[in-house]
Amino acid sequence: MIALFFMIAFVTGLQNPFGVIVKSQFNASNFMSQLGNFANFIAYACMGIPAGLILERKGYKITSLIAVGIGFLGVTITYLSGFTGSATYAIYLCGALISGFSMCILNTVCNPMLNTLAGGGKKGNQLIQIGGVFGSTGATLAPVLVGMLMGNAANRTIQDANPVLWVAMCIFATAFLVLFFMEMPEPHLVNKKETNKKEKTGSPFSFRHFNLGIIAIFIYVGVEVGIPNIANLYMTTDLNMDTAVAGTIVGTYWFLMLIGRFIGAAIGGHVSSKTMLIATTSIAAIFVICAIFLPQTMVNMPVFRSDISFGMTKVPINILLLILCGLCTSVMWGAIFNLAVEGLGKHTAAASGIFMMMVCGGGVLPLLQGWIADNFGFLNSYYVVLIGIIYMFIYATIGSKIKTK
Repeated sequence: MIALFFMIAFVTGLQNPFGVIVKSQFNASNFMSQLGNFANFIAYACMGIPAGLILERKGYKITSLIAVGIGFLGVTITYLSGFTGSATYAIYLCGALISGFSMCILNTVCNPMLNTLAGGGKKGNQLIQIGGVFGSTGATLAPVLVGMLMGNAANRTIQDANPVLWVAMCIFATAFLVLFFMEMPEPHLVNKKETNKKEKTGSPFSFRHFNLGIIAIFIYVGVEVGIPNIANLYMTTDLNMDTAVAGTIVGTYWFLMLIGRFIGAAIGGHVSSKTMLIATTSIAAIFVICAIFLPQTMVNMPVFRSDISFGMTKVPINILLLILCGLCTSVMWGAIFNLAVEGLGKHTAAASGIFMMMVCGGGVLPLLQGWIADNFGFLNSYYVVLIGIIYMFIYATIGSKIKTK
């Protein structure tokens, strides 16, 4: 389950640098450059509830195999889009959508399994944070590797990123074989008769803290994805930075998420999810406010490079502050998921599917940010991020209290 987190983040992370490629190859606007990311995440809205039902009826192993097979297909279509001439953009969007179906189903499997294996509570959050460490590793590598392949190329194309897509396909093929031959526990597997009985005795929507939690997840994923995606476009468009340099800076955001999740995993057994979420949303709000209003003073920033080393790069202080948000967003997913499913019991599997449906926020909010960036400037688009962070702070302080109807 922890290894699957790596796959999810690596493939999802490809949409960040691919936004820059699409903008260059098709002379697209900031709004259009985010359509691939939108397609990847809107798949969650379509597949979230069906994924929960598949998990309930077929169990973790079969659901995982279905997800990995779909993921291999999605990445293959993205790869083929580099050879299709004028139809490339449409096929690229199709590949992003199908990849999103896979990521949704995998997330539906991984999160409740890790939370259940740890027994919920603080330990459940801790194990999800450990999975998140591996996820951050995949998300760190994706933009750095693609940026390295692009280099200083004036005309960037999808074909230039083919080596990364080959890596993704190999990961999916390997994962399918491993999952096929391993045994997996099935704590939430139910038959049709049990499902009908469960449906008569309530649903996850009977819990107020769950309803507010799925909104928090929608906003969180949009914030997590929007910060680096729009920063990448800002650096390569307004600041005219080299694509490879921008890729290392964005990779540093995901690397900081990895560091944050290491910390979250270390203290997760001792610090409540509520406290963790209050602290991180407060700090993130300060970072974003300063990024919007401070002048663009140049500062030296250490960045994570593809050769597993660090180097100094000059960036505006606004970019530095936005990248530092990775330390805060790192633990928000686990904290929100843990708070929202607390006390759901037999409704946990269905709740996980609903959660995955709301992950579509990772496509909706960056798309909104792209539109605002086109019309009002890149930094003004981060008001969307700020409002989202404020909501998550309110959820942590008030909305996460358990109250059933």
